[in-house]
Amino acid sequence: MKGKDFVSISDLTRDDLMHILNLALEMKKQGNTSKLSGKTLGMIFEKPSLRTKVSFDVAMYQLGGHAIYLSNEEIGLGKREPISDVARVISRYVDLIMARTFAHGSVADLAKYATVPVINGLSDEEHPCQTVADILTILEKKGKLEGLSVTYIGDGNNVAASLLLACALIGMDFRFASPKGYEIPDRILRRARDISFGSYQIITTQNPKDAVSGADVVYTDVWTSMGQETESEQRRKDLAGFTITSELLAKAKPDAILMHPMPVHHGEEFAEGMIDCAQSVLIDQAENRLHAQKAILVELAKNQ
Repeated sequence: MKGKDFVSISDLTRDDLMHILNLALEMKKQGNTSKLSGKTLGMIFEKPSLRTKVSFDVAMYQLGGHAIYLSNEEIGLGKREPISDVARVISRYVDLIMARTFAHGSVADLAKYATVPVINGLSDEEHPCQTVADILTILEKKGKLEGLSVTYIGDGNNVAASLLLACALIGMDFRFASPKGYEIPDRILRRARDISFGSYQIITTQNPKDAVSGADVVYTDVWTSMGQETESEQRRKDLAGFTITSELLAKAKPDAILMHPMPVHHGEEFAEGMIDCAQSVLIDQAENRLHAQKAILVELAKNQ
């Protein structure tokens, strides 16, 4: 990897990403190793999580290392003490840092001041570890990446941003359907064009049917993320009509796969029962967080 940290998908080159994917596939077959024996990962959580916490914790265990969970109450980034102080002190204790924060600036500041690698476990701008797991899942299910079309339906949130950047990096077409006001930010679209590989398309629309038509991958996420709870009622109104139903999915290719980072709000972004449809790969996708993150941890540990 070209840098010491993994804060954004755009921190990777195309070769970096392909190397991580291949390493993840290899490590998925290997199971437990001692690649990070004696290493410690500090996990800073401003937001709670099931998949992020368990997958990173188990990843370090399976790599022969150790993980320490640090809650928001214990750290208080920028409140109890400055992020710069936290970053410099914790760097003396641990070998890697993973941070799941509300503001992207917090994880960026951790990376700026820490002397050990920092991994973005989620911020309001990006969710790069989730996206590496997503691309790994697509590769496993489709046997290739280039030439595929990925459709994202719903809110142009952190997951959508990272997925778009990865598609641009690899050379996959990306279609995005959302109501007005829920688009992917222009700065992310510009960054995608800057890092793009080969011939690919970015298509944005307000019509889910147009976006899904002929797609290889159909992806969605929750309409209301943590920290947006006061907006939930308005978001449900605005995004009505953007629910993934069996009828909408039928417009994609017959072998299209259905993806979601979880947790699912059944009856909102997904119609009831869609998680268990034949095209759903959600549980495999969730498992791949473990394998993708093992590869990321091993690669970043080399940069110390």
